[in-house]
Amino acid sequence: MRIAIIGAGVAGLATAKVLKQAGHDVHVFDKAPDVGGVWSRTRRYPGLTTQSPKAQYSLSDFPMPKSYPEWPTGEQIQEYLAAYATEFGLDPAIRLGTEVTAARPGPDGRWTVAFRDAAGGPEEAETFDRLVVANGVFCEPAVPDYPGLAGFEAAGGRLCAGTDFHDAEEARGKHVLVVGYGKSACDVTVPISRVAASTDVIARQLLWKVPRRIGGFLNFKMLLLTRMGEALFRYIRLRGFERFLHGPGNGIRRRMINSIGSVSVRQFGLKKLDLVPPGHMEDIVRGAIGLATEGFYEGVADGSITVRRDRTVARLLAEDGRPYAELSDGTRLSADLVVCATGFTQGVPFLGEDVQRRLFDERGNFMLYRQILPLDVPGLYFNGYNSSFFSPLNAEMAAAWIAADLAGAVALPDVESMRGAVVAQLAFMDGATNRHHCRGTKIIPFSLHNVDEVLGDLGLNIAGRVRASHWLNPVDPAAYRGVVPALLERLARDGALPTGTAGADGTGGRFTRERVEPNIAG
Repeated sequence: MRIAIIGAGVAGLATAKVLKQAGHDVHVFDKAPDVGGVWSRTRRYPGLTTQSPKAQYSLSDFPMPKSYPEWPTGEQIQEYLAAYATEFGLDPAIRLGTEVTAARPGPDGRWTVAFRDAAGGPEEAETFDRLVVANGVFCEPAVPDYPGLAGFEAAGGRLCAGTDFHDAEEARGKHVLVVGYGKSACDVTVPISRVAASTDVIARQLLWKVPRRIGGFLNFKMLLLTRMGEALFRYIRLRGFERFLHGPGNGIRRRMINSIGSVSVRQFGLKKLDLVPPGHMEDIVRGAIGLATEGFYEGVADGSITVRRDRTVARLLAEDGRPYAELSDGTRLSADLVVCATGFTQGVPFLGEDVQRRLFDERGNFMLYRQILPLDVPGLYFNGYNSSFFSPLNAEMAAAWIAADLAGAVALPDVESMRGAVVAQLAFMDGATNRHHCRGTKIIPFSLHNVDEVLGDLGLNIAGRVRASHWLNPVDPAAYRGVVPALLERLARDGALPTGTAGADGTGGRFTRERVEPNIAG
């Protein structure tokens, strides 16, 4: 099939690679000038690093270079993804600097995609057999509409999203406010604080932060990026040892989670800094799960960073020709620059109202079976709408699911059964996250449950002994490198692959298994 993919980030590239190996003619559109999605140079802020360690953020058959640090920078991840695209022959299929303006459904699941040069120019249109939306759930920053913005800007003040702030030197000698307390906010605050005249963090709500190295030595992945770590949080369906943890062993389970919080309080001196979040570490699933940024609490301790907790920006203003921000408690702060790390909107503006009406529930949540398949929009798939600790792995396994479904190899329930499953999942996530699930697109902390369900549909779950080893050891995406080759071999046996594609000769593309080091210049 001729397939359009909107987005050249992790999910879009993984989808293009898998579908190309399955013999499809893929065309990837992205308005950025480079691949990478959130890691594009057009969206990287100073201090950006991965949240998960490099091994856990790798794609299954393309490990990151050994020279990379444990938590790679945004620039390194972009280089890694560009090398992935080149390695698997995707570059000719990727149309960078190209914005999709509309995608319209046609007969037999086909789609007409309208697009134009991102810098301007005439609109063009092409027809595709199927459409995959992989534009990402973190593609459009949500910047508050503060009263007084016009006067603030007239006085020389600047308001921007974190993803539009690319150089810490822009803050040199200025009074800077960073709005937010998630990972992005704390990440960008540290480099700003080294050059700014003052740096204030406006935190509506304090959040629990997990140390990268708990107690100063134990990598957090040993505790939270394991199947045991995920099992500490109650899922919609309990299985195996989870029944013990959320039954007779509930006390042990709670102590395991909350002991991390106790360590964090001591390790970062949160009581002395008056930055102990409300509740317990177990509540972390209800908000944003984030790693503590190196240098953030140290900056608070030495006075280079001031956290204004439990407050918001009420308005922006000018006074005596200078820009200020007024907080919800009436405090006024000099504010030459206001950087908003206040989240993202999950939008698909290129889809028409009729499609969106069928895509969302009454609250605007995405109604996607397995986070992939709309219930009533033929020929349309989503990937990357499963934000997790293992986003590349989740995206890669979703790509395998899409390839199987395109070949008619997924035994789907009837539409009403799928609808019931989606509704039940959203209701569960409402309770588990206090509705902080990004319109149904965030699956943290249930990353591996999603992988298991997706692969369960395909009958391709990895060996039980390997999954068992991941209960105490960090999950290694490389353990899943045989999934796509196994799927391609099965489709080839069933005659669902064109001759000459990876897998049609029985190899399943196994050449990728021997890779050790991507060829990334520099």
